[in-house]
Amino acid sequence: MVSVERPSLTDKLVSFDAGSQVVGVHFVRESAAIARGDGEILIAGESEARVKIHKGAILATAGDGKRIFTAGDDGKVIATDIEGERETLVDIGHKWIDNLALGPDGALAWSVGKTAYVRGKKAERSHDAVSTVGGLAFAPKGFRLAIAHYNGATLWFPNTDATPEKLEWKGSHLGAMFSPDGRFLVTTMQEPALHGWRLADSQHMRMSGYPSRVRSMAFTADEKWLATSGAQEVILWPFSTRDGPMGKEPLMLAPGLKNEKVTAIACHPKQAMLAAGYSDGMVLLVRLGDGAEVLARRPDGSPVTALAWRADGGLLAMGTESGKAALLAV
Repeated sequence: MVSVERPSLTDKLVSFDAGSQVVGVHFVRESAAIARGDGEILIAGESEARVKIHKGAILATAGDGKRIFTAGDDGKVIATDIEGERETLVDIGHKWIDNLALGPDGALAWSVGKTAYVRGKKAERSHDAVSTVGGLAFAPKGFRLAIAHYNGATLWFPNTDATPEKLEWKGSHLGAMFSPDGRFLVTTMQEPALHGWRLADSQHMRMSGYPSRVRSMAFTADEKWLATSGAQEVILWPFSTRDGPMGKEPLMLAPGLKNEKVTAIACHPKQAMLAAGYSDGMVLLVRLGDGAEVLARRPDGSPVTALAWRADGGLLAMGTESGKAALLAV
């Protein structure tokens, strides 16, 4: 593919060296909290601070706007605020905690092996999945947790004794996400595909055709599209109708150059726009209405591993596999 000249905001980019692979980015108030694979967090904003959080690697991250939550191979879940103050929420010894999710009213979910744990207002409860947990997600309404695992997913109400509901589909299911209206559940898979269920009747939604595994997905601000990585273009599946993407073709935007693939997605929280990171390190801002593209970061050869918008949409944070990070005011 020939070179494409795009409008550029790269002169506004503030770049810095995170020091190690970036595994997650979340905004903590006005600053970006950048989680490194080696257990350290870099807080970048008006000032810069580095805080060693875990003795080993950070395996999962989440954020609620006030703190960044990290899970590690040291068996801990730790919440860190803007001042670098830490609170250890879970400490189970040297067992890997490799999935993490935040729920309503301060609820927390994490997994160790095939066991998913939930801590809410009432108590801490656990559920043993049929295999190693691949992903966790809280429903947007009600106290319900989705657990992705081999051959499907489980829907669990931790505060009741009701038998968890099984959603079956062959293969290894990893990340999980509810649609914002709670009508659909989508999982990423070990194979290059997504799978989904319409929860009212457990109707299947097959979303395939990717050349590589989908590692990042996010709903657009208007909740009508699910934007995903895993292909040379940003793949957007329609979710505005009763049937979701069933029987519909996806929208494809912003192809990478020279067959570079999309590796990270972050949808703007207020506007019909998204940020897409690519396997060559490029980051584009993409307008959904007409597909217009603006260059936010030039390629440097290292895949983009994390993207996040501040809640007001005025600042974009990004990080790469090689440990480079940047902030862009939009």
